[in-house]
Amino acid sequence: MPVGRAVPALALALVITFTADHSAPLGYLTFGIFSVSAGAILVASALRLGVRGITRTVTLSQGLITVLAGVLALALPGGGLPFFVFLLTAFAAITGLLELYLGLRSRGRDRCARDRIFVGALTALLALAVLLVPPGFQQAFTGPDGVVRELTASIIIVGTLGAYWAIFGVYLSIAGLSLKWAPSEGAGSAVMTEAGSR
Repeated sequence: MPVGRAVPALALALVITFTADHSAPLGYLTFGIFSVSAGAILVASALRLGVRGITRTVTLSQGLITVLAGVLALALPGGGLPFFVFLLTAFAAITGLLELYLGLRSRGRDRCARDRIFVGALTALLALAVLLVPPGFQQAFTGPDGVVRELTASIIIVGTLGAYWAIFGVYLSIAGLSLKWAPSEGAGSAVMTEAGSR
């Protein structure tokens, strides 16, 4: 499950890195693709849990909220930067706090708790970072080639999203491979717990 969430994040981080146009429409498209795919993985993992409980409920809620945010992003690509900021910060704040809650709740009892805490805190920080960017920010600058360019709020926010996905993807890739290569004792229960948390 961690690797399943990491793959779209890493792919979209590369798209943003190598795309010159960091406009709001690109943000809507990439965020929508990520949210629908990562949210579907969360929902599937929650439904596969054989035991009902808080972990399953919170993971399912996190997945459904993520899918909803992705659907809205894909359905409203012309919503402009203000709505994109609202959608992104609402998603990051809510899902980040849900994942952080699961991590803190299972600390000391689940070896995946540290991963949840890191990812939850990172996602919550994304919301804060996006909110700190002034909506109307525009600043002209001259590049190394002598061409005058402009740094805008859209470029900063979409770039921040790409950086988030890069960190998110690398961390979850390492976490997923660590679980796979972990000693076999207790590995089955650990993987099941990880599936429920993600």
